[in-house]
Amino acid sequence: MWWWYLPKRRSTRLAPGAGFTLIELAVALFILGLLLGGLLTPLGTRVEQQRIKDTRRAQDDIREAIIGFTVSHGRLPCPAHGTIPSGTAGAGMESYNAQTGQCDVTADGVIPWASLAVPETDAWGRRFTYRIRQDWADRINPLAPATGNCSEVAANASYALCSEGNITVKDSSGPSGNNVATNVPAVIVSHGKNGFGAYLPNGNRVPLSGSADERENTDHDATFVSRTPDDGFDDLVAWISSAIAKSRLVAVGKLP
Repeated sequence: MWWWYLPKRRSTRLAPGAGFTLIELAVALFILGLLLGGLLTPLGTRVEQQRIKDTRRAQDDIREAIIGFTVSHGRLPCPAHGTIPSGTAGAGMESYNAQTGQCDVTADGVIPWASLAVPETDAWGRRFTYRIRQDWADRINPLAPATGNCSEVAANASYALCSEGNITVKDSSGPSGNNVATNVPAVIVSHGKNGFGAYLPNGNRVPLSGSADERENTDHDATFVSRTPDDGFDDLVAWISSAIAKSRLVAVGKLP
């Protein structure tokens, strides 16, 4: 029985219940990380795409609400003050002064969401910038020409058939930009994912952008930029044409 004393070989199989080695765990975690990274990137892209769609839809709703207000009142709604925090007096109300018959704010502010019963913010939680041609929001004066050099008198509207907007939308800032839309009376701007230049619900303003095209949408003048988004530009710009604003009043008999 000499073989009784020979050393027995140990089995290389893991005993029941034995765990993974550190190397095996490291390899498994590395592979899992690669898989999760590949899934999260498209997920983030889909989330941003959905936010863009939601914001575009909100702008469409705001545009229709503005047209509805115009049909009812014969004028564009005034902008609201961007610096008034939500939940306080005057927040989201158009800044129309019944005594002067004009807007209290300058030509731009934020969408008067409370007056129009529309969303206060875009999909990123920032207020929409809103600019108008001011005399399209003035009190109706049936004895005076409606706007600018227009000589027509409109008895039931603050603007006439010969009236035009004074806002221009271009595809880039500066003299090299091409016109996308001209003679626009009202513009609605979402400042996109980065939010540069937008007002927040607490009344504070996000710092201005380093992009010249985005700064063009926040500099309080009558020129705006609307173009394909990239790393330096993500604003979403919508507008109301003069023709649509006038045709709706013609349809209800407020313009001849």
